[in-house]
Amino acid sequence: MMYIRNFPRTLDRYIIREFLGPFFFCVIGFTVILLSGLLFQLSDLIFVKHVPAATVGRMLLYKIPGTAVLTLPIAVLFATLLSLGRLVQDSEVTVMRGSGIAFPRLIAPVILLGLAVSAVTYWASEEVVPWANHQYENTLRRIVFTEGIPVVQENVFFHGGEDRYFYIGEVSTKTNELHNILVYELGDRPFPNLITAKTGMFQDNVWVLFDGISQELDEEGFVKYETRFGRLEIITEQEAEVFLGNQRTTDEMNRRELKDHIERFQRGGLKVPSFVVDYHMKLALPMSSFIFALFGAPMTLRSRAGRSFGVALSLVVLLFYYVAVSVSRSLGANEVLPPLLSAWIVNVIFAVIGLWLIVRSDQLR
Repeated sequence: MMYIRNFPRTLDRYIIREFLGPFFFCVIGFTVILLSGLLFQLSDLIFVKHVPAATVGRMLLYKIPGTAVLTLPIAVLFATLLSLGRLVQDSEVTVMRGSGIAFPRLIAPVILLGLAVSAVTYWASEEVVPWANHQYENTLRRIVFTEGIPVVQENVFFHGGEDRYFYIGEVSTKTNELHNILVYELGDRPFPNLITAKTGMFQDNVWVLFDGISQELDEEGFVKYETRFGRLEIITEQEAEVFLGNQRTTDEMNRRELKDHIERFQRGGLKVPSFVVDYHMKLALPMSSFIFALFGAPMTLRSRAGRSFGVALSLVVLLFYYVAVSVSRSLGANEVLPPLLSAWIVNVIFAVIGLWLIVRSDQLR
């Protein structure tokens, strides 16, 4: 009787050991492969731009957290299909189920491991990856800045001093000209003053904007008055290099920081659907580890091919998942789908299919 009571726990430990081997192998292997590709690109900085090898090595270290986070969901899928696929191939799953253990109970440790990896991925994506990405990008910006290329990057947010925030849509490296400029002047008002300009440039602590509109909003967020200008100068005390540390892409922000930027845009009456989609994606993508475990576990019952089936199915699932995520994100950014739906729809579809397969799993023998 004691053996029967302990059997499920013993089985859990056995399945966990089977899972952890390929999981850590995939995490390390894919991380090394992706970093090797990055190192090949960074080597140009050493041999062409004569950047010190220590600086390039530090940049490579900054990319490790983001690369590892990217490989975690992939590793969960591979580990799920390889470990359970091996048990199915060797008929061990048949024996376990013959002992009275339902398939949903049998795969419970794999599902819980997937959920745990999702939690770790989300924590790292919020606390570690944005900081590491920011350090990497700042190092690269300083290298670019020394060559005289414009200090301001496109599609980034940054603080311009005196409660003023900038967003630059496009940067022309040949003419040093900025395009599609948005400036938010917060002050003590509930809504910011909003300045938009088609073109501009930054020289000697002065922002020079051309062909734009300046709007002041009242306490309810309506336009109080609007002024068009041909040329507008904004003088700041900050040196050009200070902007290097202030510029941030969405990959350099966690959800809280990105939400703050989105709210600044929305207070100015502007829609930023692409940033709203990225905000929701920062939670949806870490959940992919759990989704892959939920989807992959019952798929192992569909074949007796073992490891070869697991590898092939992993590649197919990853292709469909990430292509679908890219398409849904594009639909959300272009306002075809609501941002929340575009970020989560692929996860929901895979989760529903996975749950349906698990419910029907005990019908397969």
